[in-house]
Amino acid sequence: MDEIIQIARQSHPLEFMALLEGKIHEGVLKVEGLVFLPGETSNQSAVMKTFMMPMTTETVGSVHSHPIPNATPSTADLHFFAKNGLFHLIIAQPYTEESMIGYDTFGEMINYRII
Repeated sequence: MDEIIQIARQSHPLEFMALLEGKIHEGVLKVEGLVFLPGETSNQSAVMKTFMMPMTTETVGSVHSHPIPNATPSTADLHFFAKNGLFHLIIAQPYTEESMIGYDTFGEMINYRII
């Protein structure tokens, strides 16, 4: 989580986007790393070229930032969520654990805790 917060702050005012690499074991998602793929970012969006993802990558979702204090997924976010994993995080400005919201594949908020 600390790495996600730092990357979001360093990327500001641009968005950043990464895939979450990890595994689900006994109902617990363990994120083991971030996967960065080529793409484009701006202060309004981030686009990732998912077709360039290595076949050996075990991604379970995504994380991206919103350079505004609103972590509500956009229509483009919802389309991405539906195609790219089970768990998605949006971290909004001011880029803290409290401004990080989890969503499922359908864009519904998920309660989660960091352990």
